Amino acid sequence: MDKILEAVVMSSYPNNVKQGLVRRVIEAAKQPMDSEQCWSMLELSTKLYLTGDTKYKREIGKEVLEVYGHYHPEEFEEFFNVRFLLSLLQEGYGPLGKRSHYVLDYIQLGLQFVLESPSANNIFSLLRIEVLRKVCERPSPKQCAKISRLLTQHPQCIPSGKHQLLFCQQLIRCIGQFQCVSEGEEEIMEFLEQVNKVSGLLQRIWRTQTSAILPSLKELFTIISSTEEQEAPSNALASVVQFVPLELMDGVIRNLTNDDSITDVQMMMAIGRMIDWVSWPLGKNIDKWIIALLKGLAAVKKFSILIEVTLSKIEKVFSKLLYPIVREGALSVLQYMLLSFQHSHEAFHLLLPHIPRLVASLKKEDSNSATSSLEQLAELIHCMFFRFSGFPDLYEPVLEAVKALPIPNEDRIKHLLGQNAWTSQKNELACFYPRLASKSETGKIGLINLGNTCYMNSIIQSLFMASDFRHSVLNLTEGNSQPLMTKLQWLFAFLEHSQRPAISPESFLSASWPPWFTPGAQQDCSEYLKYLLDRLHEEEKTGKRIYQKLKESSLMSQAVEHHYLNKTLIEKMFGGKMMTKIRCLKCLNVSSREEAFTDLSLAFPPSDRNVCGSTSILPVEEIGPQFIEPPENAGQLTGSPWIRRKAPKASDHAAPPMSVETLHFQEPGEAANPVCGSDVGVDAAKDPLSTFGEQACAPKDSRSVPDLINYFLSPERLTAENKYHCEKCASLQDAEKVAELTEGPHYLILTLLRFSFDPRTMKRKKILDNVSIPVVLKLPILVAPEETEEVCQHGKDGAVPGSGFMTVVYDLCSVVVHSGISSESGHYYCYSRECTDGQPLDGVPKPSSDKQLDFEIQWYLFNDTRVSFSSFESVSNVTSFFPKDTAYVLFYRQRPGRQSCLLHEALAEAGRLHGDPSLHKDLMEAISKDNILYLQEQEKEARNRAAYISALPKSPLWWRDLDRDKDDDSSSGGCSPAAGGGGSGSFHGLVF
Repeated sequence: MDKILEAVVMSSYPNNVKQGLVRRVIEAAKQPMDSEQCWSMLELSTKLYLTGDTKYKREIGKEVLEVYGHYHPEEFEEFFNVRFLLSLLQEGYGPLGKRSHYVLDYIQLGLQFVLESPSANNIFSLLRIEVLRKVCERPSPKQCAKISRLLTQHPQCIPSGKHQLLFCQQLIRCIGQFQCVSEGEEEIMEFLEQVNKVSGLLQRIWRTQTSAILPSLKELFTIISSTEEQEAPSNALASVVQFVPLELMDGVIRNLTNDDSITDVQMMMAIGRMIDWVSWPLGKNIDKWIIALLKGLAAVKKFSILIEVTLSKIEKVFSKLLYPIVREGALSVLQYMLLSFQHSHEAFHLLLPHIPRLVASLKKEDSNSATSSLEQLAELIHCMFFRFSGFPDLYEPVLEAVKALPIPNEDRIKHLLGQNAWTSQKNELACFYPRLASKSETGKIGLINLGNTCYMNSIIQSLFMASDFRHSVLNLTEGNSQPLMTKLQWLFAFLEHSQRPAISPESFLSASWPPWFTPGAQQDCSEYLKYLLDRLHEEEKTGKRIYQKLKESSLMSQAVEHHYLNKTLIEKMFGGKMMTKIRCLKCLNVSSREEAFTDLSLAFPPSDRNVCGSTSILPVEEIGPQFIEPPENAGQLTGSPWIRRKAPKASDHAAPPMSVETLHFQEPGEAANPVCGSDVGVDAAKDPLSTFGEQACAPKDSRSVPDLINYFLSPERLTAENKYHCEKCASLQDAEKVAELTEGPHYLILTLLRFSFDPRTMKRKKILDNVSIPVVLKLPILVAPEETEEVCQHGKDGAVPGSGFMTVVYDLCSVVVHSGISSESGHYYCYSRECTDGQPLDGVPKPSSDKQLDFEIQWYLFNDTRVSFSSFESVSNVTSFFPKDTAYVLFYRQRPGRQSCLLHEALAEAGRLHGDPSLHKDLMEAISKDNILYLQEQEKEARNRAAYISALPKSPLWWRDLDRDKDDDSSSGGCSPAAGGGGSGSFHGLVF
């Protein structure tokens, strides 16, 4: 029968005729026959299957083998013996030079018929040894895939014990040499399928034997970190990583980055090759492993590796965004690489020429993937604009390309930059590296105390957090003829952009230090602030006078003239005006004088002075500036001559005089306080701020900031030794003096006069009274009658009709706290937050209804080098918990209104481009150089302090104990790093 079958197969008949004859032969094979005939048919079918030159012949051989295996099992088992299989695996089948490629397929086919035979275990033992030998010979991807199919279908053939670890390691070495030799799409897809089949076998082994995972990863790292390979390992190794459980990631990365046996060159090689894996299609979690290793290197201060790898690979990663199949992973890696590379603009600038083309390509693609990637890319680009401003010529084409895409707000940008910086990465071994301090998780930078200089540090941080002032300082042009302001600009720029956790303000201290201050001694921060603002103001005025002289000599344009004849920056930001009026109580003549101020010094009222007993959460006092209206008959004067006696109108339920107010919250159903009622009257049921009422509630006997301001603005009687010399009376007379605010500053600075001179001890003593601080303050500003009517008609600024006053609302933004009992000792620190108008980055203000709730804005605590998150609750309760820690200097920011609209519009216009000031190139370069220097310092320090780790109790390295099989004392090693060859891992047109 074998002769008949062979003659039919070899004949020249059409295949359909052959198929009919073959079918009859196969049907006959199902009948009983002698052993010799079975052997002849099995030999013929084996020959057809293994050496057939057409697919038809191999199919006939397969069909006959299956029939004999099913209907003649004893003969098949005798034929399919261990010796025959060993010969097939070691010597092959067929003539020399034309050995069959189907041996593994043949064995897989035959195994199903001998699984229950007595010889099955011997066959399995043979295959466990032979498949290990096969993978050590580095078979092709196709042969490796066949081995994987065989072992996946028959897991009994997978090597066990120490051989299993060796098998996994050698299989990984095989994958490292895989290469796709064809550029056709079908061939590439076949290659990918083969790789996935092999890596899938590894996954199967790891699921049943987790102890094999780490030795496998060790072999993988050995391959990708090798510096001896002439060709790079295949990117197909990425398929291995995708099956490693993510729960092992932290431990693997931590041990890998702290392994002293791995050189920087090896680590650089490894991470560089891992980044190339973003080209591998269909891989899962590859980007997570790449980012985890980058973060791990940052945590141990390996900055030179990160810098080199980022600069060499970032353009390649960026190019992968063109291909949807690898876009998601490539974008994740790109985001981390850019957001973490904050010490210099170099990495971002490498991408600038490529961004417009990529954006155009993604827009043209018009898919969900492209749209999502465009939005994320635009967010990333705006983060880089914010971080590295000052290059308008380079950024203009990029800005044009992304102008139609959403712009993230400043909080989102700062959040992304803060959480991804290299210096933000935490290292679990940081406790053994005392000097390797990480940047605060807040993203803010501290100031080093240079010896009792906390008074300056707290003031500088408060000024820095005054965002409008900071932006204006940072926007100053180079060569502005203001040396102190220039030093402040540099200090602010480093606080904004440095990678250091804290910087030294030594240069600024030496330039701004008041000459009467004693070096090394504690000083009054309020005194320093006054001196600093005055110096900055006078310096700019001097510059204006110089430009005035230039104008007179016709060397100056009209635009420059207009710019320099405006107010100084200090006047714009902190300058207010106050009218002081003194009235003679005899002739009732009033003299007045208007003067400018940059801060209000608030004295504490005498202890016997009544404080408003309002039961509202944030009380409103009635003591305040009054109206000056002479009575018709001077003899009818009773009480204070400042109070206008006027019968209330029927429409006036209660017409209290204007006073300093805080936001008032009235509980539902609660009657308004008849004495201290608020003009605001926000319903607690509607206003979410009412839930924070307890935080700002002052103790019964304590003072509040409105108390102190109202006392400051209340009439003062000048009698006895303080009599007033009246020019009209030409003699000293009793008089009354009152101060009225006529222009509210953009930033209102309030100094609480806590230090008074004690004649008994001849020292300045401190008033430790607790003062409740409102988060929102309403201040009465005196305006002309016509202005009042105009404001009332438009409903602005809370003006009271006919009163001559309007209300200006201020938000608390900084509180400088003094800790101690004397001005000559103690410590200063400050609470701060950034108050803005709630405007988006395009510079268009939001409606007031959309303004961010005051309590939602993040507070920070600045204490020299330490910066931490805080809250308004901490601000308001600090004295309750620490009686010696009292609020001393307060910064309030004016909300937009009629009086301040021009300034707010100018500030919005100045910050229109990305909301971030542009620094001149010299300053940006200085910051970049210092950031690189800092990274180098940290890396050197990490290396020098490696002894801290070596002094710890030793734990086994992450792979060594796992290299040993528990049942065997001998260890199983892998091949040497040089054992592998190397194939290109590129996939040609598919992903490149």
